Amino acid sequence: MATVEDCRAALQKMAERLAANAAEAREKLDFERSLAFRITDLDVAFHGQLKDGQITGLTDGDDPRAKIKLTTSSDDLVELVNGRLNVMSAWTSGRIKIDAGMLDLLKLRKLL
Repeated sequence: MATVEDCRAALQKMAERLAANAAEAREKLDFERSLAFRITDLDVAFHGQLKDGQITGLTDGDDPRAKIKLTTSSDDLVELVNGRLNVMSAWTSGRIKIDAGMLDLLKLRKLL
């Protein structure tokens, strides 16, 4: 099982990867949404903002009002960020849950 620090590092890595591709991501994601990442096996959460294709303000704690919520285990989060777990297969098999509006899901698909 991955630790809270492993999950925090994975999310930071995801944020850095998006920031490195900010111009391209901005074209794909022209909206701003609050995000929450819930890690089920550790009973922890992180939240931030998705703006211009970048994750900003990533911090500890849940945001129950977040427009986009991703729920998964610690190991699956780390595998997902490191490219060893396919988002679509993980989602269809129930390993990750993404709670978002249909339009947001379609826009996120472009980024993932």
